[in-house]
Amino acid sequence: MSSEQQLNLFEDSNFNQKDLIPTDAKIPIPPGTYASMIELAQHCNQCHRCGLGDTRQNAVVGRGNLKAPIMVVGEAPGQNEDETGLPFVGKAGQLLDKILGSVNLDTEKDIYICNINKCRPPDNRVPTTGEMAACRPYLIEQIHLVDPKIILLTGATAVKGLTGDKRGITTIRGKWIEWEERLCMPIFHPSYLLRNSSREVGSPKWLMWQDIQAVRAQFDAIHNIVD
Repeated sequence: MSSEQQLNLFEDSNFNQKDLIPTDAKIPIPPGTYASMIELAQHCNQCHRCGLGDTRQNAVVGRGNLKAPIMVVGEAPGQNEDETGLPFVGKAGQLLDKILGSVNLDTEKDIYICNINKCRPPDNRVPTTGEMAACRPYLIEQIHLVDPKIILLTGATAVKGLTGDKRGITTIRGKWIEWEERLCMPIFHPSYLLRNSSREVGSPKWLMWQDIQAVRAQFDAIHNIVD
């Protein structure tokens, strides 16, 4: 069925328009489409809005607290994530959990983790602009469902995929960005830290320590305001 034929079905009041969402990126996902993450995940696992759906083992939707105050957004699943259906479960994910834990942020209580793209790109390549655009509406729905106060964007692809900002991660990491009335902080992707082991002043790991402490301070400030 062509996209034009699919769109023509919208005129049929007996047809559920939402059923078309996983079939083509041209089908919009209006705000508030999904009542729960379970419903969204069902569509992600059926999805062929881009070609990545043809090669995945599992769609990788998210893990953590569905009402977490902090959301971590990565780029796309790797092999471990594709096999398990969970984001950030390989070495980079283990390091991410340690980084968050270093400032007493609990990945089961304080954090929800997801990606720009829900399906693994072949050979772990960077998702294309079209692939990110096809999957981005799912991420927007996830943000609305979780309603985090803080969003951590791991790496330049995550920053670009959500906010459209194309600056390099070394330029914008550690700087708060306001997006849709939410505070976002770009940080290094954990996989980048694995490739740069130095802990000297000014090194990526040292900079990450500064950034995650700033995140913790903002987290505490928000809680104090709420309390």
